[in-house]
Amino acid sequence: MKAYERLLKYAVVMTPSNEESDATPSSGCQFALAELLADEMKELGLSDVKVDETCYVYGYLPATPGYEDRTRLGFIAHMDTVSDFTEHPIHPLIHAHYNGAELSLGDSGRSLDPAVFTHLSSLKGRTLITSDGTTILGADDKAGIAEILTMIEELEKKKLPHGKICIAFTPDEETGRGADHFDVKNFGADFAYTVDGGAEGEIEYENFNACSAVFTITGVNVHPGSAKDIMVNAGAVACEIQSRLPEQETPAHTEGYEGFYHLTKMEGTCEKASLSYIVRDHDAERFEKRKQTLQEITTAVNEKYGKDTVALRIKDQYRNMAEKIRPCFHLIENAQKACKDSGTTPVVLPIRGGTDGARLSFMGLPCPNLGTGGYAFHGPYEHITAEGMDKVVEILIQLARIYGQRKR
Repeated sequence: MKAYERLLKYAVVMTPSNEESDATPSSGCQFALAELLADEMKELGLSDVKVDETCYVYGYLPATPGYEDRTRLGFIAHMDTVSDFTEHPIHPLIHAHYNGAELSLGDSGRSLDPAVFTHLSSLKGRTLITSDGTTILGADDKAGIAEILTMIEELEKKKLPHGKICIAFTPDEETGRGADHFDVKNFGADFAYTVDGGAEGEIEYENFNACSAVFTITGVNVHPGSAKDIMVNAGAVACEIQSRLPEQETPAHTEGYEGFYHLTKMEGTCEKASLSYIVRDHDAERFEKRKQTLQEITTAVNEKYGKDTVALRIKDQYRNMAEKIRPCFHLIENAQKACKDSGTTPVVLPIRGGTDGARLSFMGLPCPNLGTGGYAFHGPYEHITAEGMDKVVEILIQLARIYGQRKR
C-alpha cells in the first residue's frame, strides 16, 4: 500500500485533541485511530503491539537475524490533530497531475493560490491531496504515521536488513502533552526520529523554548454614572496589557530564530477578563527575558490599578532540544545522508514550534524531527503530495539501512 493511501484511510478518522481537558487522552476519539493502527501493525508483522490505557501505541520490528547488536532506532508520530476546522467529517480530495495554478478546494469558496503559497509551482505535475476546504486534512501528523508504516511494509517486502525498529504513535501532541506518558524505558530505542515536519528533506533539531501565560484580571464594576475613581474595567485593562507588549514581536512579524508573544485567546467583561498567550524563543536567555517582561507588566499594572487586579500564571511547556542533539550529531548527519541517498536535498531548519521529540530528548531519547512532505498545517489550506510522501518513505528506509550498519 502506498503511503498516501494510508493517509486517506486515517484522515477520515476524526481525532482532534482537546486543550480544555486534563484527561489523557484529551479526547476519547483518539482511541479509534489507535486501535485501527494496532490492528494494521499486527498485520504488518510487528511484535509486542499494544495500545496502553493512555492511548499510546507501541510496536516493534525485530532485528534481521545477525543484526541484533545494531542501533535500535525509533520512529514516532502523533495521532491527534488540532481542534480547529474539525466541526464535521473530513473529505480528502485527490488532484492528479496538479498544474501549478490556483486550485479550488471543493465548493468551500477557498482555494490554494500560488500568490500566497509560493511553493505550489514546485509541486506542478504531482498528485496533490487536500481537504474540501471546510476542514483540515489531518496530514499533521497522520502523514507521518502513514510513512512510518509504509516504511515497515517496504523493509519486510524487500527483505532489507536492519536493526530493531521501535515504533510509537502518541496522543495529544497538539496540546503539548504528547510525551507526558511516553514509556521511554520500555520503548527501548537508542535514538529516534519524530516524523512530524514540513516538506520532504527537512531536518529539524532546534526548536523553541516554550511556555503558556495567562493573565487573569479582576475589575471593579459599579454603575458607570458614579464610577469616577472607583471603576476598574477588566476588559480595558486586558487591552492595556496587550498594548504593553512589543508590537513587532508577534508571529505575523517574525521568522527564523526570532521569538514572539502570541495572543491565543481574549475574553472578558468589566468585572472579569483574561488573556491567554503562548511565548516562544529559540534562545534560552531571551526566553527567560520574555517571561520577565510578562512579570514586569503584571507588577506595573497592579501598581497602577491595585495589587490584586492582575494575576499571572506561567507554565513551561518544552525546551530547545538542540542541547541534547548536538552530543549525538550523527542523527543529523545520517538524516542528511539518507536524504541524499534517496535523491532528496536535505534542508536543516529551526522549528518554529515544538514536537514530541523536544520533550523526549530531555527524557533520555535524543529525537530530532523529519519532514512529512506536507504544507500549510492547522487550517483548511493544508496539503501534501503523494510523491513527497513516497520520498519520505525512502528517507526512512535509508535511515533504517544506515543504522542497521551501526553497532550499539
